[in-house]
This record gives sequence, C-alpha cells and structure tokens, in this order.
Amino acid sequence: MTETAGLRRPATRRWTRFAGHYVEMVVAMLAGMFVLGGALRAALAAGGVAYSIDRYPEVVLVEMGLTMTVSMAAWMRVRRHGWAATVEMSAAMLVPALIATALVLLNVISAGTAMIVEHVAMFPLMLAVMLRRRDEYLTHTHH
Repeated sequence: MTETAGLRRPATRRWTRFAGHYVEMVVAMLAGMFVLGGALRAALAAGGVAYSIDRYPEVVLVEMGLTMTVSMAAWMRVRRHGWAATVEMSAAMLVPALIATALVLLNVISAGTAMIVEHVAMFPLMLAVMLRRRDEYLTHTHH
C-alpha cells in the first residue's frame, strides 16, 4: 500500500462517519415528524382539536418544525453530542419553520409552498451546521 493510500483511508472513513451522522439526523427528523407529529395530532383529535394545513397552516408548519427538532435533538443527546451543537442543529430546524410560517401569515407564499420551503431549507442548513463543527462530526464516535 502506498503512503498516499494509507493517509486517504482514514480521511475517507471520517467523511463516511460524517455522512452517517447526517443520515441519522435526517432519520431522527423524519421519525419526529411521523411519530411525534402523528401522536400529537391523534391526541389533539381525540380531544376534539383537529387542525390541517388548509385550515391552520401556521400551526402545522410550526408543529412539524418542533416535532422534527425535538426528536433530532434527543437523538443528538443520546449520541452524546454537546449542547452547543444540539442547539445549533435545532436552530437549523426551527428557523426555516418560523420563516415559512411568517411568509404564509404575510400572504407571500401558500401553505403548500411553505411546507416545501420549510423542509427543503432544513437539509442544507443541517449540513452547514455539521460542516461548521466538522471536527465533532468527523471524529465523534457513538458510545
């Protein structure tokens, strides 16, 4: 094995770990949206409080942002990420939800478009947070 190949392998392994962390965040986010969001909607519906994107788009947009953030932040803490990284990642999830909600309330975009904007914006923002703290994500091992 050449010296260059030997040096490249650990870097490749670290970036693979980085990509794995990103996928974990996305899975946690989706779990929150479907599991926590679904449970919240079912509980509220059982209590006679039903809401939909057509009737209360701002509630749906914020609820999705919150349920995705809670599950993702919980997963980060399980994986022993620091509070600073967890708060930054949470902001990357909540800021698009709040901006999309404001745009709907101001009648700038429709609720359906806001839902797309909210979700699409989260992915590059999550990546930006991870790249900002790349040392943590490149070297962090699961305990």
